[in-house]
Amino acid sequence: MNKDSNKSILMIITALFFMWGFLTCMNDILIPYLKDLFDLKYWQAMLVQFAFFGAYFIGSLIYFLLSLKFGDPINKIGYQNGIVIGLVISSVGCFLFYPAAQYAMYGFFLSALFILGLGFTMLQIAANPYVSILGPAETASSRLNMSQAFNSLGTTIAPILGGYLIFDLFFSEAMSGDAVKVPYLVFGALFLLMAIVFKLIKLPNFVNDSEIVKGIGALKFPNLSLGTIAIFTYVGGEVAIGSFLINFIGLENIMGLEEATAKNFLAYYWGGAMIGRFSGAISLSDMPQSKKYLYMVLASSLSFGLIFAIADVSFETVIPYLFIIGINFVAFILGKSVAGRTLGIFASVSVILILVAMFTNGNIAMWALIGVGIFNSIMWPNIFTLAIKGLGKYTGQASSLLVMAILGGALIPLVQGYLADIIGVQMSFIIPVVCYLYILFYGFYNSRKEEETSEEEQEEQAVGMMH
Repeated sequence: MNKDSNKSILMIITALFFMWGFLTCMNDILIPYLKDLFDLKYWQAMLVQFAFFGAYFIGSLIYFLLSLKFGDPINKIGYQNGIVIGLVISSVGCFLFYPAAQYAMYGFFLSALFILGLGFTMLQIAANPYVSILGPAETASSRLNMSQAFNSLGTTIAPILGGYLIFDLFFSEAMSGDAVKVPYLVFGALFLLMAIVFKLIKLPNFVNDSEIVKGIGALKFPNLSLGTIAIFTYVGGEVAIGSFLINFIGLENIMGLEEATAKNFLAYYWGGAMIGRFSGAISLSDMPQSKKYLYMVLASSLSFGLIFAIADVSFETVIPYLFIIGINFVAFILGKSVAGRTLGIFASVSVILILVAMFTNGNIAMWALIGVGIFNSIMWPNIFTLAIKGLGKYTGQASSLLVMAILGGALIPLVQGYLADIIGVQMSFIIPVVCYLYILFYGFYNSRKEEETSEEEQEEQAVGMMH
């Protein structure tokens, strides 16, 4: 297949990553909307994330068990068909929002979200490897980074566009539940259209040769067993903050803003991942150090400019956010491009920011919590890479276990919701603090191992030179 064809296919898949990110972040808009619509307690509202991210666990568990019994399912049906199946399931989940709104049943909404999550699980398994094969192996990382950046762009735009559709454009129908009908019908139609496109286009054949072994021998590796918990706490902490952010900003002692206005600030939280990912990709590249810093500043500035352009927030209001971007730049320098060290530093800053949000008020508390989004950026790839390092034939099994750990996004917001009903929203953020403290431990634990390995290699080299 020629380069032009590969580029066209990559553009289509990148659009898929964008929609995938967009719909995931739409949950943060749904939570306050459904909470008001059905007069829910916080823990009940967090069932939105429980249903959606619980589907990741159930879907990946089923996939894992099928792999052990019959071999890798994707290898049997093909990655192209895997993407098509994922898109069709996702479209069904979106279409089910219509009857859920028609009958005004909260359980129906949760069922629709669960099916949507199952579709996204299949896309997680099928779409990521496809990006890596659409071109030379040496540029696979670059293609993945670009697709993930567009995924972050989707999570950045979703609070603005999705919030406008639900809280503004269809606001008059909001109290009847009809506000979500049109948006999710459109999303369902788009997923179905993309399924047809992916079924008709010709894609290169790909076979995954990684071995799926019986049993759970992968867990004998400490970096994986501890890393599985790290993924659980990272996804849980990130989703919990995003889920509560609109309600947090709406508190009288914070900003006291209406949901339609608060949604604009949510874009800065999820947009922070885009800022950090672009900077992280440059930081971990092999370009000269002097150019790295220049391009990191440029990438951060352009990403911030995009968020500022789409979010209706004055420049004076976002000045604290610029200060946090500066802290992020310093954290990258201190990390010295070492995965474990950088992860530990980013988690440390996240803990400090959340504590500031818990024990201060107004603008400072709001921006401290929003700023955590910037430091979430490198956590998934760093944890994932550290967790599967040195696993050899257990790598395929380890990947399935790590995807299952996305269950954190289902359970941790639920726990925080229950706590928020008892001690209030602001103090309930102690739950994400605990999550990031564990990530801090995991980062520095691996950093120490990396340093010990480096010292051993240096000693071996020295002995070799002596002989």
